[in-house]
Amino acid sequence: MRIATWNINSITARLPRLLAWLESSGTDVLCLQELKCAAEAFPTEQLRALGYEAAVHADGRWNGVAVVSRIGISEPVTGLPGGPDYDGLNEPRAVSATCAGVRVWSVYVPNGREVGHPHYDYKLRWLAALREAVRADAAAGRPFAVLGDFNIAPADEDVWDISAFEGATHVTAAEREALASLRGTGLSDVRPRPLKYDHPFTYWDYRQLGFPKNRGMRIDLVLGNAAFAGGVKDAYVDREERKGKGASDHAPVVVDLEV
Repeated sequence: MRIATWNINSITARLPRLLAWLESSGTDVLCLQELKCAAEAFPTEQLRALGYEAAVHADGRWNGVAVVSRIGISEPVTGLPGGPDYDGLNEPRAVSATCAGVRVWSVYVPNGREVGHPHYDYKLRWLAALREAVRADAAAGRPFAVLGDFNIAPADEDVWDISAFEGATHVTAAEREALASLRGTGLSDVRPRPLKYDHPFTYWDYRQLGFPKNRGMRIDLVLGNAAFAGGVKDAYVDREERKGKGASDHAPVVVDLEV
């Protein structure tokens, strides 16, 4: 089974690339984030033509998540149980489903904006709610993983230059502690193997030649329980999909799983 996660940064803008990638990559289950479309605008028919169905949680704003599968979808849950609101809105940042016996969550963790901003506190509260929501699945015997854009670099080596992030979000102790607490439910970080570079970054800013200079971050993660992690045969970042005109600023993270 091939499972992937990809912050698509607008499924409408990236649809031709998404459809071509699904056809060429052999992906069975894809977790998508930052759809930037309303649920009724999601390309259900185009995906169905390729043999995929989807569980979608979207409202047309800057968020939106989906699980896309060609091996079936059951037990879909939209939203984060117990998740906090922000500015009175319960944002569409989580959706979960079971695909051929593997339970997956697609999550788009709040950015946090800057340390001390209300959005930073929201991010920490959201992560705490996620930890409680996945606790039972993480401890279960069936394969389970939380995949998505966590907006956190787990370690200093997961950013191109830690000194460039002094005082910034994504690398603070509180964020990393929240991520460690999530892993403490029984999840482990499935790190992609290095390909072209020693550090398998997943995101590169559009500005200042971030991608050509490999000034990236590893913030798109796959956190799996023991049953999931034990079945991983390979994991890598598809950097090729970050290249060229019209690319997302994130690359897909791909995991080959034997279950």
